Amino acid sequence: MANTLLSIQVIPKTPDGGDSIPYVDEAIKVIQESGVKYEVHPLETTMEGELSELLQIVERMHEALIKAGSPGIISQIKIAHYPDGISMDKLTEKYRP
Repeated sequence: MANTLLSIQVIPKTPDGGDSIPYVDEAIKVIQESGVKYEVHPLETTMEGELSELLQIVERMHEALIKAGSPGIISQIKIAHYPDGISMDKLTEKYRP
């Protein structure tokens, strides 16, 4: 079982003040390619895995956005770390039909 949930909202600057959604899509693509369990929500994406692995994914997300042309990124991150294990499913099962 994973020991960490990490939720991230990336807020990329755009070179011309344009739409940031294509940059957000690039960040989510990094998560998809990582192979970790994740859920995309309207205002953030939550990943499930080991703390060090998830932090490396965050770093790769930022690198991908810079490579895509963003001059800077602000990310809001929430981390729930439980050495004995934690999962998105366990935390939300009582709210699912």
